[in-house]
Amino acid sequence: MGKTVDSNGMEERPKWDNKVQYLLTCIGFAVGLGNVWRFPYLCQIYGGGAFLIPYLIALVFEGLPLLYLEMAIGQRLRMGSIGVWNSISPFLGGVGIASMVVSFLVGLFYNTILAWVLWYFFHSFQEPLPWSQCPLIDNSTAYKKECVDSTPVNYFWYRQTLNITPDIEISGSLQWWMVICLATAWCVVYICFIRGIETIGKVVYLTATFPYLVLTIFLIQGLTLPGATDGLIYLFTPDWNVLKNPQVWLDAATQIFFSLSLAFGGLIAFSSYNPQKNNCERDAVLVGVINSVTSIYAAIPIFSILGFKATNNYNSCRMSNILTLTNYFEIGDQNITQDNYKQMLEYLNSRRPDEVAKLELRSCILQNFLDQSASGTGLAFIVFTEAVIELPGSQVWAVLFFVMLFSLGLSSMFGNIEGILTPLRDLQLVPKWIPNEIVTAGVCLISFLVALVFTMGSGNYWLEIFNNCVGSTPLLIIAFFELIGVIYFHGMQKFSDDILFMTGKRPNIFWRVCWRFISPLYLLVVLLAYVIIQAQQHPQYSAWNPDYVLFPETETKNYPDWVFAILVILSVLPVISIPLVASYRLICCGLNRNSSMRSGTNAYINSGYEIET
Repeated sequence: MGKTVDSNGMEERPKWDNKVQYLLTCIGFAVGLGNVWRFPYLCQIYGGGAFLIPYLIALVFEGLPLLYLEMAIGQRLRMGSIGVWNSISPFLGGVGIASMVVSFLVGLFYNTILAWVLWYFFHSFQEPLPWSQCPLIDNSTAYKKECVDSTPVNYFWYRQTLNITPDIEISGSLQWWMVICLATAWCVVYICFIRGIETIGKVVYLTATFPYLVLTIFLIQGLTLPGATDGLIYLFTPDWNVLKNPQVWLDAATQIFFSLSLAFGGLIAFSSYNPQKNNCERDAVLVGVINSVTSIYAAIPIFSILGFKATNNYNSCRMSNILTLTNYFEIGDQNITQDNYKQMLEYLNSRRPDEVAKLELRSCILQNFLDQSASGTGLAFIVFTEAVIELPGSQVWAVLFFVMLFSLGLSSMFGNIEGILTPLRDLQLVPKWIPNEIVTAGVCLISFLVALVFTMGSGNYWLEIFNNCVGSTPLLIIAFFELIGVIYFHGMQKFSDDILFMTGKRPNIFWRVCWRFISPLYLLVVLLAYVIIQAQQHPQYSAWNPDYVLFPETETKNYPDWVFAILVILSVLPVISIPLVASYRLICCGLNRNSSMRSGTNAYINSGYEIET
C-alpha cells in the first residue's frame, strides 16, 4: 500500500500495492466458513444436485448484481459505507451506520468461532486425539458417565470445550481456556490489521490461498477412502421434487447472499482503495464465481470423508450385531460375515424370530448414517472431528483442517474490521492525532470485552442467537436500501456514467434490469418470506442437558420471554439507524426551510419599512 500527497498537501486515500492484493482480500472476505460447513449441508438436505438450480439462480440475479454495485460505488466515491451513503443522499446515512453495526456484531461471534478453532488446533497435536476417547474419573478406572452416554467427540465439544450449561438462563462462569483462546484470536486479528491494508494486503497471500491447498489435499485423500463414493452419490443425487418446497429457494437466496458478504460495508471499503480507472465489473464476476465454485469444490472432500465415516459406522454396527448373533446362537464366527450378514439375519428371522427380536439388534442402514451429517459448528467440531479419528495419521489431518478453518475465518474477519474502521475514519469520529494502530487496538479490545459473553457456560446459546438474528434480516434490509439508494436516489443514468468513467463502457441491459427491478424484488420476497416463516413459530434452541430423558439427544426448548425480547432487539438494532437518520434529516430539512422562509419574510418587511420611512 502506498500513501501519496495531493496538490493541496493533503494525504490521499491509501491504495493497494497491486490488483492481486485487492482480489485476494475480496475473495478471502467472501469465501468463509459458510462455504465449508453450510453449503454442503444445504446440498445434502435439499436434493443434492437439485439445490444447485435455485443456488445458481440466486447467484445470477441477486448475488452478482449486488456485488457489482457495492464494488462500483465504493471505487467511484472512494469512501467507506457511511461516507458513500451520505454522499448519495443525507437521508441514506443510516444505511452506512447499519452496515458498521452489523460488521461489529458479526465480528464478535465470528472471532469466537476462531477461538474455538484455536482450541481444537492446540489439541490436535496430542496422541491420541483428546476427542477420540473418554476421560477417566479422578482416582478411578471408570470413564465419565456423560462421555460414555454420549460419545467422546460430543463430550470434548460440549463439556471440555464449552462446558455448556443445560439452559440458556443458567449463565455459568467464564471458561478461562476460552478466554485465553479468544484473546489470542483478537491479538492475531490486530497484528494482521495493525497497519490496515498495508499489512492485510500481505497476509491475504497466505490466508486466501492456503485453504485451497488444504481442500485439494483433503480431496485427494478423501477420494481414496472406502465409502467416499457413497458420500458423493448422497451429496449430488438430485431430488427434483424438493424444488417444490419454497424453503429451498429461500435458503438458496440467503446462502448466496451471506456467502458473498454483502451489505457488511467491507467490500465497499476495500474497493475504495482502488484506482478509479479499474474494471470493477470483471472483479465482481470473478469474485462471485470463485466464491460459488469454492463452495462446490469444498463439498466434494467434505462428503467424501463423511461417506467414509458413515461406512465405518455402518460396518461397526453390523459387526456388533454379528457378535451378538454368534454368541447367542453359538454360531461359528466364520459362518456370519459382513458379506452374508443380511442373508443370515433373514434366515434366523424366518426360523427363530422371537429369539432374534429379544436381542434388540441395532438398525444398520447406511442411509441413516449418511443422514447424520450436520452444518455449522456441528459439522466442524463434531461430525468432521469424529471422521478424522478414523483417518491414518489423524493428527496431521486435524491440524490441516483447523488451520484451514482459521485461515478462512481470519480473512473474513479482515472485511468485518474494515467495515468498522473505514466508516470511523470517514466520519472523523476519532481525532486525527490518534494513530490508526491505536484506533484498531481500541476496536479489537472493545470487541474482545463484549465477546466474553460467548465464553460463559451459556455462550454457545448466545452465539447462535447472534448468528440467527444479526446475520439474517438486517443484511437483507441493508442490501434492499443500497439498491434503492443507488438506482433511485443517485440515479441509474448517473451510476451508468460513473461506470463508464471507471471501466470505459456502460453497464449492459442485464445489470440495469437487475438493479432496477429483479434484485430489489428478489430481496423483498426473500425478506417477507423469512419474516413470515419466523413469525409462524416460537423460536427454540437445542440444549445439551445430561439429565434429559432422551440424552444424548439435545433437548429442544423454547426461548424465555426475556430472551425472545433480546432476539427482537438484535434483529432491529442494526437497522434502526436507517429510519432514525432519515427522520432526523427530514426534520432538520423542514426546520431549515421554515427558518429560511421566516428570514426571507423579515427581510422583506424590514426593507419595506426602510423605504417607507
